[in-house]
Formats: sequence, structure tokens, C-alpha cells
Amino acid sequence: MSTDDRVTVTPGIARLHESPGLAGPGRLGLVTNHTGVLPDLRPAAPALLEAGARLVALFGPEHGLHGTGQAGESEAAQADPTTGLPVHDTYRCGGERLDELLRDCGVDALVYDLQDIGARFYTYVWTMFDLMVSAARTGVRFVVADRPNPLGGLVSEGPLLDPAWASFVGRAPLPVRYGLTCGELARHLNASAVPQVAGSAADLTVIEAAGWQRAMDAEATGLPWVAPSPNIPTPATATCYPGTCLFEGTNLSEGRGTTQPFEIVGAPYIDTRFAPSLAELALPGVRFRDLRYVPTFHKHAGRPLRGVQLHITDREVFAPVRTAVAMLATLRRLYPDSFAWRTANGDMEGNGHRHFIDLLWGSDRLRRAVDAGDDPLPLCDPPAPTSRWAGDDVLLYP
Repeated sequence: MSTDDRVTVTPGIARLHESPGLAGPGRLGLVTNHTGVLPDLRPAAPALLEAGARLVALFGPEHGLHGTGQAGESEAAQADPTTGLPVHDTYRCGGERLDELLRDCGVDALVYDLQDIGARFYTYVWTMFDLMVSAARTGVRFVVADRPNPLGGLVSEGPLLDPAWASFVGRAPLPVRYGLTCGELARHLNASAVPQVAGSAADLTVIEAAGWQRAMDAEATGLPWVAPSPNIPTPATATCYPGTCLFEGTNLSEGRGTTQPFEIVGAPYIDTRFAPSLAELALPGVRFRDLRYVPTFHKHAGRPLRGVQLHITDREVFAPVRTAVAMLATLRRLYPDSFAWRTANGDMEGNGHRHFIDLLWGSDRLRRAVDAGDDPLPLCDPPAPTSRWAGDDVLLYP
């Protein structure tokens, strides 16, 4: 699609900038980070203030307000140097502590504006969920300034999370790849999960992203790409992420510490068999290139690794979750004495902690199938097409 053919998409935050009254009356807190920009790349917070919005506080997620923190990190709470507004770190903050934070801030409404990825284990949506729960308990209105799902909205992949495996990489039953915008997801969670925790639903408003259609991926929107976190640098990374993030639960490097995180995976024990074995699977929309690399940080930092790069040839048929699961099964078959799962605290299996792959997958079924040598691909089937698993009443876009 050429630039001239692109449909112009206006994210919810741009519509709020044009009409601050869309957020309702009172004092506003903005849940945002470096992705919270207008289509011309102006940061949303100062732009909203200039437009007359009563913005009184900022709230940052994992990676922090400016996006400098690595995985599992945030930034110190401080005053924002651009607006002078107080910044509150919400990462790993929940329950009564988060309720108290909202009460002390004196906000009448929270406006959520973060660029989502469309994968259940990306933590921004669970920051949204936790804040919706606290908003419901404290009487604070919740407003989602919606943005497009960079993977589009036609496809879902993977099973619903089993609530017994709930964590901050999955609080409620969603597929791994859920095919909703964050605004649609907020509507779904507010009807299905928020009342179970808070006792009632939040007072929710969604400011829709005008012009977005479900078939659009990130590049089709014409909007500028801002890396939502340090290891999602490009739309190609985001496309692979719902699958290759599963390698965080293994002893393979998922490419952190390189310029192509989540597009490459590798380990010290990989040999000449891996890439050809994957090629034999003829997985749709992807090819695998044998490669060697040395991560500068994270798993296997400073060690020579061998693995593969995923080259996406057709995004419409590429299934990241099925692809990654097929890769995991191949690794267990080729390297049974070397391949291993990591536990939730980052150690190798066998120390009594829960396996991180189970938290990512939403149950232990994938790990058990791979270890038993069973075909795990049927586990990748979604519960239903997007419009049916979530319910047509939550959808906002054609």
C-alpha cells in the first residue's frame, strides 16, 4: 500500500486534544509514556494542557514515563520536567496501594493512552486493568484514548488464560493474541473481570480511534511508529512478539541485547539441524535463516550463540503463536538434554518455582505437551474468531 493510498487514522488522544471535553469534567490524570503522542509526534501531556485540559498528574507503566527502563523495570517517580506535573509509577503497584494513590492524587478521571501490542503478556493492558479496578473502587472515572492494534483486529490465536495461572502477564481470560484494541479490551474486561475484583464495573468511556478498520496493521494506519518499549523497535518485532515472547520461558535467548529482539532466537547448544528442521515444517508466512550472534546483555550475554532469524514473508498468513510453538516442539525433539524451561524467578527448572512459560501461556498445557512429545499445535487454536470470543457488543470498529 503506498503512502497516498493510506487511510488517515486519528487516535483517541488526538480527538481528545481537539475536544478536551470528551474526557468529562474535573481533574484528569494521564496514564501514558513516550508512546503517548499526537500524529505529529507532539507529546500528549503538554499538548493537552495547552488545549485547556485540567491535567494534574501523570502515571507511568512498566519501562517508565520515558520508556528508559528495561523489562521488569520502571523509572523513579518524579516531577515531569516538561509539564511540571507529578509522575506516579504504577508498575508493580496494585490493590489498596493503588487505591490510595488515586485518592491522594485528587483526580476525578484517569485518561489511559498507551500503545498496546495486542499480546496478552504485554503488561500495559494489565496496568490498564489494575487502574480500572482501582477506579471502580474509588469512584474515579476511566477514559481510554484508543489506539489501533498494531497486529490488526481480525485474528486471535491461542487459548484463553486459565485463572489459576493469573499473573501480571495475564490477569484474566484472554487469548494470547486477542485481536482487540485497548479500548475494546477495556470494554470486555469492564464487563467480565473488573466487577469480580472491584465489586462493580468502572465508569468507562472510550474515545475511539477514528478511521481505523480491523484489517489494518500498524503500517497501514499511516501513523508514526514509536517503539512502545526498548525491545519492540519496529512493527516487524511487534508482529513476531506474540509468539517469540514465549522463549522468555526457556533457556534460549529471545534476542534481547541485540538490534533484533524477538526476531531472532538462539542458544549455545543450537547446531546445523535447527534451521533446516524448521524449514521442513513449511510454516505459513515465514522463513528461517541460520545465524550466529552474541547478545550484549540479558540471557547468554557475551556468549556466541547459534539460532535462527524469522523472516516474515506474508503477514496476513503468518501465525506467530503457532510458529513459536512449532519451534519449541522442534527444540525439545532435537536437543532433549539441553533445552530447558525457566522458572518465574528466572532460574532453570527444578527449584520448586512455577515455570514462566506457564504464566505466559496461561496454563501448564503447552509445557506438558512439549515435554511429552505430543503435538502442541492444536493448543494454539483460539476459542473463536475475535468477534465471538469477546462478544460483538465490545467491538467498536468495522
